[in-house]
Amino acid sequence: MYGTEETVVYRERGEHWMENQKRNVIILGSGPAGLTAAVYTARANLEPLLIHGPLPGGQLTTTTEVENFPGFPEGIMGPDLMVNMEAQAKRFGTTIITDTIKEISATGTPFILQGDQGTYSADALILATGATPRLLHVPGEQELMGFGVSTCATCDGAFFRDQVIMVIGGGDSACEEANFLTRFGSKVYLVHRRDELRASKIMADRVLKNDKIEVLWNRELKEVHGSKKDGVQSVTLFKNDSNQDENIPVSAVFIAIGHTPNSELVQNFVECDENGYVKTAPNSTKTNIEGLFACGDLQDHDWRQAITAAGTGCMSALEAERWLESLHD
Repeated sequence: MYGTEETVVYRERGEHWMENQKRNVIILGSGPAGLTAAVYTARANLEPLLIHGPLPGGQLTTTTEVENFPGFPEGIMGPDLMVNMEAQAKRFGTTIITDTIKEISATGTPFILQGDQGTYSADALILATGATPRLLHVPGEQELMGFGVSTCATCDGAFFRDQVIMVIGGGDSACEEANFLTRFGSKVYLVHRRDELRASKIMADRVLKNDKIEVLWNRELKEVHGSKKDGVQSVTLFKNDSNQDENIPVSAVFIAIGHTPNSELVQNFVECDENGYVKTAPNSTKTNIEGLFACGDLQDHDWRQAITAAGTGCMSALEAERWLESLHD
């Protein structure tokens, strides 16, 4: 459908790949948004190049069982879902490579991407680099991620029915997660390092009026105890007003201290909000740069679900296809 400039260099990276070849579209990121964009652009004969960084598959690769993605009535392991999506994208002709992009030139088409392994260019660019949950980096947190430690109540709350759950944080996200988790847990602790919630008044009031939530003030998560076999068993909290430790039995710990959008590469030329999320036009994935589209958690700070990320990935692919067609009208 669209021509390419064939300056081809082959290197052995498990499979042959092409450097310095001008593409119709390049996709940055290989989570549900990026891979869905790849499926749609590949099916449109755009021969997309998808570049992923050191964590192929995004956040779902750190998730165990996914029960809320349509089409899997018995659930599916997060890494398996991403392997399936990648295979589907490749089936339709997506080229997938691993590289760390250091710089993007967006003064006009084509977009030029400079990586550790090579230079890439394309008329359209789809950003699907996602967001990274903020963690506390305490012992047991990373080791038990997906085995009782989570950053997504909507994703994992149902696994802990009638169990004691703990949420760490004091903002709107933490309060929202705590309230949501009362649908499943027998009791929910909300741990905050200060003596007053920093959430909006309406969200704070909902927490304080919920009989199933107990707020533990002036406490900080110090360690998570458990194993991958048995899951989370308890936590150690540090009481910062008395310099004492306490151990509390819980079955799950939800870290709700926010996310950091992976937008560092584009913040100097793409319009972002005060938190770094890429701004897109209403009901669209278009950014303020012609031919550049953003999808998934990079621009979505409200829902942050695999299925909504995939939906915006589809949107970005269709919008990129239409934009490319307009160049040839």
